[in-house]
Amino acid sequence: MRLSERAKGVYIISATPSADAGASDFTSTDRLVDFHARAGVDGSTVLGMMGEAAQPDPSEAIAFARHVVKRAARLPVVVGVSAPGFAA
Repeated sequence: MRLSERAKGVYIISATPSADAGASDFTSTDRLVDFHARAGVDGSTVLGMMGEAAQPDPSEAIAFARHVVKRAARLPVVVGVSAPGFAA
């Protein structure tokens, strides 16, 4: 589903769980996505909304986004594409 003027409800701004070494923590991500779904949100917003845009490299960010979209199943997911500068 594409974000349009028909979007409505609550879209949670989600944290990006990471392991101690900084890599994506998919186990924690699954728990977080499941929690949001059980709480009744209408959608989720991930990557870059809470200052973590510069953390993952592009391939890690894509893998994380794909993982969240798959796990969220029925929920729309807005993926941030911001960057701290022009180099990215």
